[in-house]
Amino acid sequence: MKTELDLALSRVMDGLVAPGSMFGLTTHHQFDRDLPMIAAAPPSLAHYFAYFCAMHGDKEFLVDDGVRLSFAQTYAAARAMAGGLVAGHGVERGTRIGIAARNSANWVVAYMAVLMSGGVAVLLNGWWSGAELAYGIDLVGCSMVLADRQRAERLGDQAHGAKIVLIAHDCAPEQGLAALVAHGGDASVALPELTGDDLATVLFTSGSTGVSKGAYSDHRGVVQGTFNYVAQTVTVLGIMTERGEAPAADSQPCALVNVPLFHVTGEVPVLLVACHVLLGMKLVKLRS
Repeated sequence: MKTELDLALSRVMDGLVAPGSMFGLTTHHQFDRDLPMIAAAPPSLAHYFAYFCAMHGDKEFLVDDGVRLSFAQTYAAARAMAGGLVAGHGVERGTRIGIAARNSANWVVAYMAVLMSGGVAVLLNGWWSGAELAYGIDLVGCSMVLADRQRAERLGDQAHGAKIVLIAHDCAPEQGLAALVAHGGDASVALPELTGDDLATVLFTSGSTGVSKGAYSDHRGVVQGTFNYVAQTVTVLGIMTERGEAPAADSQPCALVNVPLFHVTGEVPVLLVACHVLLGMKLVKLRS
C-alpha cells in the first residue's frame, strides 16, 4: 500500500513529465524499442556545459583549497583546454583519453575539456595500481592519458599504448593543465558539433567477479541520466514547497565532494547535476 509520501511523489512527478512541462517526455528509438526521453535535455554534454555554465555565470562552482572558480571561469578554462586538445594533440571525435588523477578543480576542467573536444573521457580508477591502470588504458584503447604525478609514477614501469600528459592540482587551470595547450590551441579553435550518438565516457566496473570491464555511454545516455537525477531533486523540492519547507530561493546549494569523480556517483549525480540551471551547486573538494 502506498504511503502518503509515495502518493505525493507520484503526483508531483506526473506533473513534471506531462506534455509541455519542465521534464515533458518524448521517445527515442534504440535497442529495437522506443525509450522514454526528457525532451528538453540538450543533445550532448558539450551543449550542457555551454548552456548551464553561461546561465550561472559568476556564481561560485568549484572550491578546491586555494582554487576558487565560478561557472563562467570553469567553462572558459575548459574551452581553452579543449582547443588545445584538438589543435595541439590531434584529438578527434571518438579519441579515447584517460584521466588518472585524484579529485580536484583541474580534474573537472580536464574532464569537461576532453568531452568538449569530442574525445571520450575514460575515467580510470585513481586507486588502481600501475598494472591495473595500464590494463584499463589498453583495454579501452586510450591514445593519451591525463595523469597527475602520483598516477604517472605508478605507470612509469608499465607497458601500455598511451602518451602520458602530466597535469597538476592545487593551482589555476592554466598552470595545472598547461600541457594541454603547450603544443598550440586555445578557445578560438573550432570544436566538433557533437550529437547524442557520439561516445562520451567509459567507466569501469568493480571487477568483483573478475577483471574490471569498461562500460561506455553515449552523450544522450549521460545527459538523460543527469536530467533524471535533477527531476528527482525537483520532485522533492515540489513537495517541500507545498509544505512551506523549501530553502530560500536566493540560497546556493553546496556539497562536500567526498566520493571519487572517476566513479559514476561522483560524475553524474554530483558533478553533472551541480551544473543544472535549477541547482547551480557549489562543489567543495574534500582533500585526498
